[in-house]
Amino acid sequence: MSKVQSRQKIKNQKVTFSISAPEAKEVFLVGDFNNWDTETHPMKKDVNGVWKKAVMLAPSQYEYKFLIDGDWKQDPRNDQFCANCFGTVNSVVNLS
Repeated sequence: MSKVQSRQKIKNQKVTFSISAPEAKEVFLVGDFNNWDTETHPMKKDVNGVWKKAVMLAPSQYEYKFLIDGDWKQDPRNDQFCANCFGTVNSVVNLS
């Protein structure tokens, strides 16, 4: 058996991020998984004012934030975070 065949295939996982912001005009999901690009992952608002975005991610640790009408926000439902170079914190998600 070759090394390629013996390696376990790493599967991406569908992860849905969400934040309640009923008054917001636009929300983007931004993180190290998209090189902190503020336009790559626009989120969609449901009838309850919750913004959601599903992304496919490989197992790893990721840092992210929400960009709500131009303001950076940490995920209020996630108690995992780390300091960033701007003197604030980023939310963290660990996928295995």
